[in-house]
Amino acid sequence: MLSILIPVYNYDVFALVETLHKQCLEIEIEFEILCLDDASPSQKNIKNQEINAITNCSFFVNKTNLGRGKNINSLAKNAKYDWLLILDCDTYPAENNFIKKYYSSIIRQKHKIVFGGIVYETQKPEKERLLRWVYGCKRESLDLSKRNKNSHFSGLTSNLLIKKEIFNQYCFDESIIKYGYEDLYFFAILRINHFEVKHIENRVFHLNLETSIEFLNKTKIALNNLCFLYNSKKLSEKESKIIKTFHLVQLLKLTFFVILIFKKSRIIIEENLLSKKPSLFLFDFYKLGYFCCLKNQIIL
Repeated sequence: MLSILIPVYNYDVFALVETLHKQCLEIEIEFEILCLDDASPSQKNIKNQEINAITNCSFFVNKTNLGRGKNINSLAKNAKYDWLLILDCDTYPAENNFIKKYYSSIIRQKHKIVFGGIVYETQKPEKERLLRWVYGCKRESLDLSKRNKNSHFSGLTSNLLIKKEIFNQYCFDESIIKYGYEDLYFFAILRINHFEVKHIENRVFHLNLETSIEFLNKTKIALNNLCFLYNSKKLSEKESKIIKTFHLVQLLKLTFFVILIFKKSRIIIEENLLSKKPSLFLFDFYKLGYFCCLKNQIIL
């Protein structure tokens, strides 16, 4: 029936597993919960090892770091059931009937790929974590109607139900080792191969907010990944707003003007992004400017 796959890195996932386990037992389905830590040197894995004492649940640790995509691929290869539910370790079901809702989708057999959505706590975090929260609330926590308008572009593998045979055929590209845009490429492949992504209201909370500095640094790593995917012709302007805007800037012959403005304003923009009122408009320009620099091999 259902294999729940949780890629882990330096996170206490015990409470999440307990909740999922309880919900599976309540509806009496065949299930397993597999957790795989990606070689983090974390003391939290001492607690995570207790997962192995819960029926139908397992916790393992990789010997070497694989990267998120390859880690999920490894989990999927070891899954024994026909349906996979992929959940990030720092998520938590928003409702007590979370598994039951996905079970209903499985029983109906109408859709083979189902995304339930992401939601963030309504209370503002401290200033040091505001950028990740603002970005998540505005760009990821979309209501069902908005997600349905762009079904392939608003999906995430942090809360995804998918038929195992489809995932194994179109799994994560293992050439993507670093953080960033692996989900975008995964859903692009599904779109190219004409698979529908069904969106439902079955959200999980995203709990672990990086500091604004951490999120900004991860964004830079992700943009390097995006540049790699673009240079490798794996992603085009159809899949990425940044690439689409970059093409427009090139067409208008404004690339070096954008780079000049970016380099002159970079410190000021970073100060805003780390402030109490981070601007997503400035964040978008920051990403465009950074991407333009990468494409033109300008050292930052």
